[in-house]
Amino acid sequence: MDRTPLDRVALVVVIIGALNWLLVGLFNYNLVADLFGVNSLISRTIYTIVGIAGLYSISLLFRESARVEDKA
Repeated sequence: MDRTPLDRVALVVVIIGALNWLLVGLFNYNLVADLFGVNSLISRTIYTIVGIAGLYSISLLFRESARVEDKA
């Protein structure tokens, strides 16, 4: 399936968010909170962007994939 630039950006943001959660789960270390403050406007904005990207990425599960048929 061909991905649009928005699809790619959303997936990258979701992956970055997932890596942050991995750090929280394994090491109890929140990189976003450490860099920008626990409840700062920037941290909340980053969490919001990651959440929106996650919601958008749900649509990727339900898209029809373009089939490439073998021409033999």
